[in-house]
Amino acid sequence: QWIFTKLYDQGLAYIDEIPVNWCPELKAVLANEEVIDGKSERGGYPVIRKPMRQWVLKITEYAERLLADLDDLDWPEATKQMQRNWIGKSIGANVDFKIDGTNKVFTVFTTRCDTLFGATYCVMAPEHPYVEEITTDAQKADVEAYKESCASKSDLERTELNKDKTGVFTGAYAINPVNGKKVPLFIGDFVLASYGTGAVMAVPSHDQRDFEYAIAHNIDMIQVIEGADVSEHAFEKQDYLGKGCKLINSEEFTGLTVEEAKVAITKKLVDMGVAKETVNYHFREWIFARQRYWGEPVPCVYKEDGEIYFLPDEELPLILPPLDDYKGKNGKAPLENAVEWKQYDKNGIKGVRETATMPGSAGSSWYYMRYIDPDNDKEFANQELLKHWMPVDLYVGGPEHAVGHLMYSRIWNRFLYDQGLSPVKEPFKRLVHQGMILGENGIKMGKRFPEFVVNPSDIVEEYGADTLRLY
Repeated sequence: QWIFTKLYDQGLAYIDEIPVNWCPELKAVLANEEVIDGKSERGGYPVIRKPMRQWVLKITEYAERLLADLDDLDWPEATKQMQRNWIGKSIGANVDFKIDGTNKVFTVFTTRCDTLFGATYCVMAPEHPYVEEITTDAQKADVEAYKESCASKSDLERTELNKDKTGVFTGAYAINPVNGKKVPLFIGDFVLASYGTGAVMAVPSHDQRDFEYAIAHNIDMIQVIEGADVSEHAFEKQDYLGKGCKLINSEEFTGLTVEEAKVAITKKLVDMGVAKETVNYHFREWIFARQRYWGEPVPCVYKEDGEIYFLPDEELPLILPPLDDYKGKNGKAPLENAVEWKQYDKNGIKGVRETATMPGSAGSSWYYMRYIDPDNDKEFANQELLKHWMPVDLYVGGPEHAVGHLMYSRIWNRFLYDQGLSPVKEPFKRLVHQGMILGENGIKMGKRFPEFVVNPSDIVEEYGADTLRLY
């Protein structure tokens, strides 16, 4: 709670209304990795996507440093690459598209301004705030039905696991800023409102996914790079980008190489005031609130004038109150049931406490520091002890934590380092992955799935101790 307060003071913790994985049965928000095939990992209950007010940590602030510092770590290269991919740095431009017949403008991020003359449609996330307003009456039923079908899918199912790029036409059209042409505007589940700008432009002649989508929806295609057309080379040639090739069908930019056109078209759009050069990350901000009982309460109060007041150090830790009913109701956190505890009136400050709690990662992101000084009730850990023991010399753990705990610990530690509270930039000097024992159905054995645990004695009896040891 004390560290969270520091994050808030530095502008790295804030409140936002964002789409989350909501499980009505568990009455809790779930992380992406806790959702499997549209159901909760624990219990197998249906999960839907819905916008909720959440505390968020601004971890994109650390993207560049997290990437650079990976080079100094003695970690498996595959794990470092997973983190690089998860952060997903892309250099490109945010380009504005007007919606025909309205004063509305939406933005797409692209690394390929050279292909803009080949953009023949755009796709928005089903949750994009404009969708309801721009959908025509004729398309309303189709759009609503499609949005409902997307609500039960996790981000992973909508992107990495999504083999079929589905979608429906909104009835609206966007204006391609580079040539003023109207292009149809669709919604598709493979576009996420929580990633990037929540909308993409599509160039079917030079992108396999866009090509397949255009075929399925009978959308025009315009080849704009010589000798690099997806439709001709989809299977025998994988270079649709045409590096070194020249542009065609691109007005005054025809004849330029791809590299020259990127610079020239971006400059034209920037000069027109409809684009801005930018760096984008696949990395998303860290949703840091849970609508469940267990977890550290967020130590803040909402004052009567709407201001947020964080508790002073002497009132920490803020302990969970005992409850008669540990379940939340109607999407509300269980701590909403703590009627007396919620009311705050101290030192001239009146208000209502926050009832969301922090995720398990709030503790697991810095436990390695607390282990060094576990009984300290004056500070999170003694600085002299931290200097003596940190960093962790050897971390042995599973690769399944590569973009979860191992990433969160690096972020948390980096923040503490910036504040002069950690003596090292990186928490774990060397990382080794142990093997995993898979039980029935290939599921990892452990306390989470006790029904799939295999008793070692059974293996010894049937095959011998050496066989078990070797496995």
